[in-house]
Amino acid sequence: MAVVVTAEFLHEAEMQRAALGMPDLAPVVIDHPLSTISESEIDARAAQAAEQAERRWTAGEADA
Repeated sequence: MAVVVTAEFLHEAEMQRAALGMPDLAPVVIDHPLSTISESEIDARAAQAAEQAERRWTAGEADA
């Protein structure tokens, strides 16, 4: 699972993670803002998210 959040809302994501009892959930953090940017900037944000998500998903594979 990957939760994607912009840097502006990282604190709120961490508070929700704690409130929900999910201390091991590491959010994927992308640059802010997202809603007012160009299509090419959105593509860049998607690349940021994909790179981080892949690292999180494959981090434990070497131990398996």
